[in-house]
Amino acid sequence: MDITFWQSLDEPIIQRALISATVIGIMCGVVGTFVVVRGMSFFGDALAHSVLPGTAAAYIYGGGAATLPLWSDFLRLFPDESVRLFVGGLVAGIFSALVIGMLTRDKRLKEDTAIGIIFVSMFALGIIIVSTDPRAYRSNLLHYLFGNIFALSQTQLIMTIIFAVLVLLVIALFYKELMIVSFDTDLARTLKLPREALRMLLLILIAVTIVASLRAVGVVLMVALLVIPAATAGLLVKRLHIMMAVASLLGVLGGLLGTYFSFVWSVPAGPAIVLVLTAFFALVFTLSSLQQMIFRRH
Repeated sequence: MDITFWQSLDEPIIQRALISATVIGIMCGVVGTFVVVRGMSFFGDALAHSVLPGTAAAYIYGGGAATLPLWSDFLRLFPDESVRLFVGGLVAGIFSALVIGMLTRDKRLKEDTAIGIIFVSMFALGIIIVSTDPRAYRSNLLHYLFGNIFALSQTQLIMTIIFAVLVLLVIALFYKELMIVSFDTDLARTLKLPREALRMLLLILIAVTIVASLRAVGVVLMVALLVIPAATAGLLVKRLHIMMAVASLLGVLGGLLGTYFSFVWSVPAGPAIVLVLTAFFALVFTLSSLQQMIFRRH
């Protein structure tokens, strides 16, 4: 163990990184379980990229000389830049989720087609917005692309915790309904559950989870936190609530170990966290495969 790391635990930067890794691990583990069981991994990846125009527009038009009618006035309600970027990403993420939900309502358009359209359109818009201001290439905006868990401010950590609590609270309140529409559409129809409303709610929860976690791992790696812990848990257990608990535990362990390795080896935290989670998956998958081979032989 690296002594320097343990000596640095009193540093606010390290404390914020470890707390955020824990909170994000729990939130992504729970929400990611729905993403995996419903086959929405592509949606998670697309939504992570779709928040770029929101964060870019919040940075460029929120506090600088450039202004945009109504949007700039709205952003002035949030004097802190980190809050503006968060709000901008949240607006873009929820907007993208709702548009995808409307396009795929009543199967008017296949989900992967709608996701592909919104994904490339929003990401292209984000690139264009960023290209209009050279500052954006070397600004904190880059942290939303690639992540930097050690760059989290106190305000950003508080926002992450608040939205994580809200997401988990909503899932707790609507757990049975979300579970039914995820596994048994016939039962949901019989019970006359608002399936479309619940589907839109889940899309919004995924969007909020992504935006709340972006600062730590970035757009490029965000989908890994949603998918890998839940996919690993799915190899171990089948009951949804237990799968959520295991995925959250794996997410927390991966986040803490990845943060530790990032500090000790001076490598980016986001990729380190993802590689730790991938190692967990590889280990569980290998052991599971060996167990199945032994079972078949007997």
